[in-house]
Amino acid sequence: MRKKIVAGNWKCNTTLAEGIALAKQVSNLVAEKGAKDVVVVLGTPFTHLASVATAVDLSRVSVSAQNCAAEAKGAFTGEVSVSMIQSTGATYVILGHSERREYYHETSETLNKKVALTLAQGLTPIYCCGEALAIREAGTENAFVKKQLEETVFNLSAEDFGKIVIAYEPIWAIGTGRTASSQQAQDMLSFIRQLIAKKYNQNIAAECSILYGGSCSPANAQELFSQPDIDGGLIGGASLKADDFLAIINAY
Repeated sequence: MRKKIVAGNWKCNTTLAEGIALAKQVSNLVAEKGAKDVVVVLGTPFTHLASVATAVDLSRVSVSAQNCAAEAKGAFTGEVSVSMIQSTGATYVILGHSERREYYHETSETLNKKVALTLAQGLTPIYCCGEALAIREAGTENAFVKKQLEETVFNLSAEDFGKIVIAYEPIWAIGTGRTASSQQAQDMLSFIRQLIAKKYNQNIAAECSILYGGSCSPANAQELFSQPDIDGGLIGGASLKADDFLAIINAY
């Protein structure tokens, strides 16, 4: 049975002290009020990883980096390798986020390297895909997302693909307050699952956790998570407030 996952993506927010305090709040709330068999993940800035991994109960809350280097090591000033990430206690890495693609021009070639390095280090990639508003309005969102997957994670062996998490993020619904309807989200996640089945097999498709990321909040989480192909969320702004994040976790 595939995992239900609620992952917070803090992006470029919180100082180290603020991040530790937030992580402790989340960890304590999960311990007190439960998470109903939901895998809880905190995607923190690189500077926070080791401290947050120490601050939380890792049996209840996992830690994720928001990116990684495309090289294993070497003269790449400012980069953070997957082995560095693994050494902090983090177990997940968010890859392919639309902001990384748009602002930092990450290509499919680059992402292929990052996915391979992440898997080789024993970390779990949360791999993002999704379309901009113009693509949605043109009605070509399915073809666009299919191409994103075909150029990257569909290059993996069946065994390695079975180790990743997919996150669908409609770019037009990130940080805009605009959310895909539960039916729009379900339709795309169902489409992605069908693509996985065609590429690999039905069992792998059935076991793959596919998350929705796009202005998910306590107000709409229950409706979104009630859809058969939505296995959780990649949460942005709402993950910066412990009570809101817990409400989303408990929306199942």
